[in-house]
Amino acid sequence: MSNIKKLARKTVQALTPYLSARRIGGNGDVWLNANEAPDCSIYQLDSSKLHRYPEFQPPQILNAYAAYAKLNADQVLTTRGADESIEILIRTFCEPNLDSILICPPTYGMYAISAETCGVAIEEVQLQANFDVDYEAVKKTVLESDGKIKIVFLCAPNNPTGNMLDKNKLADLLTATVGKALIVADEAYIEFCPELSQTDLIIDHENLVITRTLSKAFALASIRCGFTLAQTSVIEMMSKVIAPYPVPAPVAQIAEQALSADGLEVMRDRVVVLNNNRHVLANALTKIDCVVDIFPTTGNFLLVRFKDSAKVFKAFADDGIIMRDFANKPRLENCVRITIGNSDEMNRTLNTLNSL
Repeated sequence: MSNIKKLARKTVQALTPYLSARRIGGNGDVWLNANEAPDCSIYQLDSSKLHRYPEFQPPQILNAYAAYAKLNADQVLTTRGADESIEILIRTFCEPNLDSILICPPTYGMYAISAETCGVAIEEVQLQANFDVDYEAVKKTVLESDGKIKIVFLCAPNNPTGNMLDKNKLADLLTATVGKALIVADEAYIEFCPELSQTDLIIDHENLVITRTLSKAFALASIRCGFTLAQTSVIEMMSKVIAPYPVPAPVAQIAEQALSADGLEVMRDRVVVLNNNRHVLANALTKIDCVVDIFPTTGNFLLVRFKDSAKVFKAFADDGIIMRDFANKPRLENCVRITIGNSDEMNRTLNTLNSL
């Protein structure tokens, strides 16, 4: 072991990092592996004040996002992507080497990675057979943890399976766990099904936290801008822990334009196109022999189970189409996640599958 590795915390020495799409890489000209938007808007930047530190929480962003989410500005915190929100929640509410988070796999991998890097244990309640949340099992596990489980992470639409949350069951879980745990609803993809958001529950549930991002429907993955929505008491605690300048001024300028009336119209038009492309792709997949199952269609992606995913994945790679392989994940054997791209990209995807 190198001297530097010996200096690192033992948890970090043993840690397997989250393998993002960019870390995994790939060769091709059609990138459908990171749930990114297929297009990008043009933004204007004022560089005259780049010598000054930015606002801690730029009010123009807080006000714009609060208006968009139908909340008050003091119920919003902006972060470097939703990933930073996940980590700050853990650092704020979990004691290292004492507390735990609870996750419901298969789900987004960064909940567990962030907990591990913070020295926080991870409890699991598996999703049900149809990949919906087992609310009763989650409730039982939290209540029987003697206060050690501080945060429950629920992803909706769930990445990678696409399942949503049941509002009534979520409200019951919130009531049962009040004063014991935070329930975090990760709504990174909610713009593709906005009617299923849980933001209206915030007013009645102090322990509900919602994370959001501009990376998906807003097509701004590169600027790393996310949001936390919760009652003021939660936002105030997180504000003690977050870095002093979490939002670079250029990011704030771009986010403000994206959240303007014109920017919101562009985003909603994009959602209409991508949702339509998703439905077209899903319908076409039902007619392809190598497809075994298509999971729920709520985000800007489809999880598909094939008869032989290795053969399919190689065919995509040979045709310059980069997908995300989930075949090695428990319960997701032979599954590949397909980002919804533009019509040409979806046609190329179907052409490859039809050639098998």
